[in-house]
Order: sequence, then structure tokens, then C-alpha cells
Amino acid sequence: MSRAYAEVIGDPIAQSKSPAIHGFWLAKLGIAADYRACHVRPEELADYIAQRRADPLWRGCNVTMPHKQAVMRLLDRIAPPADAIGAVNTVLRTDNHPAMTGTNTDASGFLEPLKADLAETHYYRMARIMGTGGAARAIITALADKGFTLVVAGRDPGKARALLNELAPKGEHHAIALSHFADPTDFAFDDREGCLDLVINASSLGMQGQPPLPFDWSHAPPGSIAYDIVTAPLDTPFLQDARAKGHRTIDGLSMLIGQAATAFAHFFGAPPPREHDAELRALLTR
Repeated sequence: MSRAYAEVIGDPIAQSKSPAIHGFWLAKLGIAADYRACHVRPEELADYIAQRRADPLWRGCNVTMPHKQAVMRLLDRIAPPADAIGAVNTVLRTDNHPAMTGTNTDASGFLEPLKADLAETHYYRMARIMGTGGAARAIITALADKGFTLVVAGRDPGKARALLNELAPKGEHHAIALSHFADPTDFAFDDREGCLDLVINASSLGMQGQPPLPFDWSHAPPGSIAYDIVTAPLDTPFLQDARAKGHRTIDGLSMLIGQAATAFAHFFGAPPPREHDAELRALLTR
């Protein structure tokens, strides 16, 4: 019997953990549906969307690199917060209607493991963000809304500045070359008591098959939180070096599971059973 399904699309896609996450939740809830991975190359994206429009069993898809912006022009509606972020990571269709809506769960997924920190009052919040792609767009938007001063670093500082001008035009933010953070610094940081400092790898650097992120931890204030969105490998050199310097770390599974939870509820009409997160993490890190 044919079953309803959702999927994740990207190029490449074999490394995606999303099928394991959604499959785990579907099994726990006893929902008779599937979640798949589908390799879609850039030149195939328009045909993919057209084919899924005609499939009544399709409930939607998650969107990974490099399609988060390209898919937007193929959809009927861009819903908040994807309209502000300028990138879509989730495509939805409800009630078997052919109209497709793009949204973004990256921002809420990114913020989820920081909830306790953000609930506190700080007199200064700063985030150093490495990367200028689709995930960085969501992170910039999310953190600007939470009162952070942002330093965005990219291979092209002009692109970093353009992102800040588009997504966070009201703050005193800074754009810089990624290479700035590669070499040690003797900068003397002031007292960070009452501050919240984040250092975020929002790029693909450090991912399997990619070179490591060139970041020297002398650029991070004492007490910074290191956050890497890469999930393969889960414990990147960036996070290993941060721990060696005494920093707290957050790995890419935290954001991945958080954003997947919101998408799952959209696709399958039920919230995922988050009480099993420890079991899910164990499954994903075997």
C-alpha cells in the first residue's frame, strides 16, 4: 500500500541524517508514513518540484545545500520567517493542495539549545559567525533579533557586509575576511562578566571532504560558547579545539534535531516525541 511521505533534497545528500531522525520519530509514534533522502542536482530542481506537485502522497521536503535560495522562485508562497531570512529549508503542501509554501525552521532550530542562555539578561551579546551561505542567513536573522552585535566572516567580506545590510541593517555589526581569524592574536579582552559570546561555524568547513575551519581560539573571549552546525563529523576540529581552550560547545545535531522537530510537525501533523532525544542522539552517533 502506498504511504504518505516527506523527504530531504540536496546535492550531495548521502550524508544527511534527516531520514534517520524522522524515521525514528515516525516509528515511536506509530505513524504509517515514510521519510526519504532524494538526490537533486541544481539542474533537476525545477523538474523535482513539478513532479512532487502531481504526487498526492508527498507531504513536503526539507531543503539542504545548494537549493535553499534557488527553490524560492519555484514556490507559490514564502512564509515567515523564510521571507525575512531569504532562504527556505522546508517546503510544505497541506490538504493535498498543489500550492507549495516555503518556510524556514533553521532559525528556531539554531536557537533551541541556547534557550536557557537567552532567557538570562546580559548587558552585551556578541556573535562571531563564520560563513555567508543559507544557514548563515538564518543565524544572522535569529541573533540580530535577540540583541546580538554580529561579526560575520566570509571568504568575501563584501558578501558578508551585503548580508548584514540586508538582514540586520539596524545594528552596529561588522563584516570581516575569514582569514582574519586564522592567525593568533594577542588582543586583551575586557571583563566578560554579564556578557554572552558565541563563536559559530555556519559554513561547510570542517565537514567530511572539506578543509577545516581556520579559526584560532585566541580570537574568542573567555567564556565563549562554540557552536558548529556541521553534523558529519559531529565532533569537528573546531569543537575539539574549543574544548581544549575551556569553552562550552554545541554540536550540529542540536540544530539539526531542533529544526527537524518543527518540520516533522508540519509534515505529519503531530509533534515529535522529544522525550526520546537521548536515544535519538545515541542512534545518530553510532
